[in-house]
Amino acid sequence: KTASAQAILEAYAIAEDRQHHETPRLPFPSMMAPMYREMAAKLGLPDAPDDVEGFRLSIPRWPAFPDSIAALKRLRRRFRLVAMTNSDNWALSNFARTLELPFDDMVTAEMVGWNKPDPQVFAFTRGRQSMEGYGFDDILHVAQSQYHDIAVAKRLGYHTCWIERRKGKAGAGATPKTAEVAIPDYHFASLAELADAAEAGK
Repeated sequence: KTASAQAILEAYAIAEDRQHHETPRLPFPSMMAPMYREMAAKLGLPDAPDDVEGFRLSIPRWPAFPDSIAALKRLRRRFRLVAMTNSDNWALSNFARTLELPFDDMVTAEMVGWNKPDPQVFAFTRGRQSMEGYGFDDILHVAQSQYHDIAVAKRLGYHTCWIERRKGKAGAGATPKTAEVAIPDYHFASLAELADAAEAGK
């Protein structure tokens, strides 16, 4: 049986939301098995043990967005780049290699013991950056997810930049929906647009 990309994304978002509330301290790769089983039941996908584990093991093959590698290289010329993710250390090491290792520091849910949107992840990351001499007002929190990032970062007082990859498209994709859209300080459809604005001094 085949399913549309939209149906898969929506099923993923529903499964992630449910699993996140059940196990808020687990890095998302550890949530992928129960999430896949829920998606498989809904979409009629194969659910043998190899299929379930294969979902997590596909992480090293996940591609970057087409603009991300070049944009991050441009941004790193001017800014300290910090990855703050709900992944575990293994997954982030793969993501970083896919992106050609652009980060000056990396923080995972495995390190913190909690997932975003829990404020403890933000506090942990801010503390690490303070050791490098960076204060609260030096931070711009850049993210795609309203649910995991923008809403909570704005509530905590951070400057925020929403990379709305689905700008102009219906739905929230693979991200759980939020009741309201938090208005960020900056709003772009891609990292390339952010890099352009940064270079233009906007």
